[in-house]
Amino acid sequence: MLKLGSGFRAVARAVAGAAIISGLALSSAAAQTKVRWLYVELNPGVLEYWKEVVQDYEKANPGTKIEMQFLENESFKAKLPTLLQSADAPHIFYSWAGGVMRAQADSGALRDITGEISGDWGNSLNPSALNAFRYKDKIWGSPERITRVEFFYNKALFRKAGVEAEKIKTWADFLGAVKTLKAAGITPIAVGGGEKWPVHFYWVYLAIREGGQAAFQEATSGKGDGFAGPTFVKAGQLFKQLTDLEPFQPGWQGTMWPATLGVFGDGRAAMILSFSGSTPGLQKRNSASGQGVPDEELGTFSFPIVEGGKGQPTDTMGGINGWLVSKSAPKEAVDFLRFLSSADSQRKMAGRNIHIPVAKGADAAITGGLLKVSADALSKSTYHQNFYDQDLGPAVGRVVNDATTDLAAGHLTPEEAAKMIQEAWLLER
Repeated sequence: MLKLGSGFRAVARAVAGAAIISGLALSSAAAQTKVRWLYVELNPGVLEYWKEVVQDYEKANPGTKIEMQFLENESFKAKLPTLLQSADAPHIFYSWAGGVMRAQADSGALRDITGEISGDWGNSLNPSALNAFRYKDKIWGSPERITRVEFFYNKALFRKAGVEAEKIKTWADFLGAVKTLKAAGITPIAVGGGEKWPVHFYWVYLAIREGGQAAFQEATSGKGDGFAGPTFVKAGQLFKQLTDLEPFQPGWQGTMWPATLGVFGDGRAAMILSFSGSTPGLQKRNSASGQGVPDEELGTFSFPIVEGGKGQPTDTMGGINGWLVSKSAPKEAVDFLRFLSSADSQRKMAGRNIHIPVAKGADAAITGGLLKVSADALSKSTYHQNFYDQDLGPAVGRVVNDATTDLAAGHLTPEEAAKMIQEAWLLER
């Protein structure tokens, strides 16, 4: 029988030990948790910020890998329901909250994170923003930002036409400015009718100005004629006053949102009704030159009031945006979401003037002029309405967008548009 020498046995033990260590390393690598994070963001500044957050998190949690995945806005809305039922469902995904989130919760696609977010994490967030992700006494996700929809305008084009933004206070003032711009040979407004949702902003804001929060609450609680009632018909009539002036750029019905931002950035329209935070950068990036409207020539003003309306000038419309957690998500996904919405991360976002944060006190880090104006306006908001196409659920939301775009195109009357939305709402009850 062959006898092994002590030297050979020592080498064998070393090789075996190395193999065990190597095996453990491979096992550890294989055991690394992957968190799939699905977003729709196009702003490079936001993506750069997120990548830094991911790097910081992975450095502190080497056992977790965050996989960032992108879908374009409309593809995201179309494909998400199928994705959530697949083996490749995202663990964290973008949300506008509202009825779409409620439908996802009812379908069983979401994970209840009430236990994790209750306490210090939830207490660190703006209560109104957190409540947007509450449904049936459970919390399904975390907010990240608040946006206000407001008018952005090109100061040079306003000067050329002799329009003073500071004097646009009422709807009549606004219509007068549109007429003056047209008389000067300037397209007044860029709008994205190809995706329809940018058009519904006008009708919703006019309903807010005409009826205030009470009108929306009454319509959704089934009182009176609901969305076919006087407030919403009047909103359509006021909107028609604008569209009868033909204020939008040629081909607006087929223009997608990035191209709409480009129309404004190229100086081919004087105004755009758009989002606080992202618009200044995106109008530059989508312009032909990449330069867009210079910062010093970009201004904002609030959506005008309706004289005699019940809404307040301080009522606002916009998004409360954040992240939902899917039912298949590992605990690490919730942990990363906690990190993403922490005060430290939110201050970094605010300091870059990217968005208005939801962590308490983080908005103090905002330094940018226009974003600071928006943040101050939101801090004084008496009623902040989420987008109707999100708040009312996916089915009704599609009808809102269709009806308001058809109204703008002259295919429906204000009464027909309001009735169409009310009928869709009743079908969902």
